Amino acid sequence: MELSVLSVVTFLLQQVTVSNVLLFSAVFFLAADYIKKRAPKNFPPGPFSWPIIGGLPSLDFAEPHVAINKLSEKYGDIFSVDMGSLRFVVLSGLQTIKEAFVHQGDSFADRPHIPIFYNMSKEYGLINSNGHSWKQQRRFALSALRNFGMGKKSLEQRINEEIRYLTEVIEEQKGQPFDPHFHINSSVSNVICAISFGDRFDYQDPEFQSLLRLIDEVVKLEVSVSTQLKDDPSSSFDEENLAHCTMDLFLAGTETTSTTLRWAILYMAVYTEIQEKVQAEIDQVIGHNRQPLTENRKNMPYTNAVIHEVQRISNIIPIGVPRNTNRDTTLGGFHLPKGTTVMANMASVLYDKNEWKTPDKFNPEHFLEHGEFKKRDSFLPFLIGNRVCLGEQLAKMELFLYFTSLLQRFSFKAPKDVQLNVSKFTLGITLSPLPYKICAVPRC
Repeated sequence: MELSVLSVVTFLLQQVTVSNVLLFSAVFFLAADYIKKRAPKNFPPGPFSWPIIGGLPSLDFAEPHVAINKLSEKYGDIFSVDMGSLRFVVLSGLQTIKEAFVHQGDSFADRPHIPIFYNMSKEYGLINSNGHSWKQQRRFALSALRNFGMGKKSLEQRINEEIRYLTEVIEEQKGQPFDPHFHINSSVSNVICAISFGDRFDYQDPEFQSLLRLIDEVVKLEVSVSTQLKDDPSSSFDEENLAHCTMDLFLAGTETTSTTLRWAILYMAVYTEIQEKVQAEIDQVIGHNRQPLTENRKNMPYTNAVIHEVQRISNIIPIGVPRNTNRDTTLGGFHLPKGTTVMANMASVLYDKNEWKTPDKFNPEHFLEHGEFKKRDSFLPFLIGNRVCLGEQLAKMELFLYFTSLLQRFSFKAPKDVQLNVSKFTLGITLSPLPYKICAVPRC
């Protein structure tokens, strides 16, 4: 008997080769990956999830938001997709997004631990924090922004002061082709500097430019205060949180507004007839010599409509900022366990053919009715719910003042023999225009 067992063991050992070990290991890891990724009962449907790579073959990395929209058309307003080891649930359509982020907002209030974001800031700051810490930091940031003038004349004056610096720099180009990216980024960032530090930087300041370059890299890769510090162990007020909050303000407050303005200038140079209508309204309401004020917006429906249409069609944050369920919940009849990562398909709302007359065309008439500005429920560039963009009010003020001031002073045109393109983009945290040069011809 002992001889027989020894013979079997000897035979088995003889069969152990490198190829057999590799084959067994591969089968084991594939089986483990399958078990790990097995969807819970009644989970949203989605494309086939391949071992290791998940549903990545279903996505186009050049235009992932377009691929997500196509998957939505196939699988419905709530579907799931695995991206490597991460599983996402994608929400499409105004009603679905509103149900999740407004009516069930408390259940969808957290941020997921996506490695690239978590490694940068853990759960510090405003964007990636959760629970008690997020509530504390958001309240503090809103209070600080209001104290520093958000929604007040004092902040409007700071913005207009910065706009004057920007227009002077653009005038120095003397109508010759230049890339506006650097100048617009510097100007918009200086507004956040004025709020955060109480001062602005010269555009050529090396430390300031280093900060802007770092912000630009983050975007492409993925983005007396001492009296507020306490010894309370439950408090989130500490120096590390303060630093991350300031960084979040720079990332969100610079990149989104700057990118939207660059899209706006590009669209004006392509749609010159729309640019002329905006300028006619500016001339009528504001004139040539007086700097625009926020209060002028109510008397400028066409200009307001153009700004909104730029935000709609550029769709600079096409899948929003991911959220996480902090409890088991049900949405649209599907079960979403605690810890499910959720993304909003913004194209499904901003380009909804049932909501917009010409969804794929730049058309300011989307926001006009009988010559008056018309609000639209499907206009969600700042998203909705309890994690709506903190700086929405500041962004709206900046966009109006910058846009009207620039078109009051300049006519934007394509350089000679250059065809500008609004259909292509650079993909990062935001969808930004491809680098372009523009001619800013002084109007007066």
